[in-house]
Amino acid sequence: MSGIMIAVILLGLLALVFGAILGFAAVKFKVEGNPLADQVEALLPQTQCGQCGYPGCRPYAEAIVGGDKVNKCPPGGVATMEKIAELMGVEPEPLSATTEQQVKKVAYIREDECIGCTKCIQACPVDAIVGAGKLMHTVIAQDCTGCDLCVEPCPVDCIDMIPVTQDLRSWNWKLSAIPVTQLEEEKPC
Repeated sequence: MSGIMIAVILLGLLALVFGAILGFAAVKFKVEGNPLADQVEALLPQTQCGQCGYPGCRPYAEAIVGGDKVNKCPPGGVATMEKIAELMGVEPEPLSATTEQQVKKVAYIREDECIGCTKCIQACPVDAIVGAGKLMHTVIAQDCTGCDLCVEPCPVDCIDMIPVTQDLRSWNWKLSAIPVTQLEEEKPC
C-alpha cells in the first residue's frame, strides 16, 4: 500500500472514532429544554394567571427568550421585570400600558359566607389562601398577587377582589438616577 492510501485510511479511522465520541457526548450530555427559558421562568412569580397573554409562566418565559417583551407580568411587578431584563440583556421597560392602568387588587373572602369547600385554595397558585375543609378560609394579603383565579371556582361567590390603597409601603417609587457630578455641585461649602 502506498503512503497516501495509509494516510486516507488513518484519517477515515480517526474521523470514525471522533464521530463516535461526539455522538456519545451528544446523547450523554443532552440538555432538555432551553436553559435560558428555565432561568426566566424561575424569576417569574409562578401565578399561572395568564395576565401576560400566555396560558402560564413557562409559555411566557419561552416567549421572552424568543424575543417578546419583558414587561407583561403584573403579579411580578417592576422588580421581576428588571431582573428579567438584566438576565436577557435588554433595557427595562415600564410595565405594559394595560398593566399600568390596572389597580393592584387582592382577594378578600367574606368569611361569614364561606362554606369551607377548599376550591379557592386549590385554585390559588401562590398559596395565599389558608383554611381547612368545612371551615372558613382567609387570604394572606401580602402573598396575594391579584391573579383573580380563586374567584370563579367559589360556589357561593364569597370572594371579592379589593383594590389595594396606595400608601408609603405599597407605593412603586420611581427614583431617577442623579449624576454624581450634579450631587458634588450641590454640596454646601
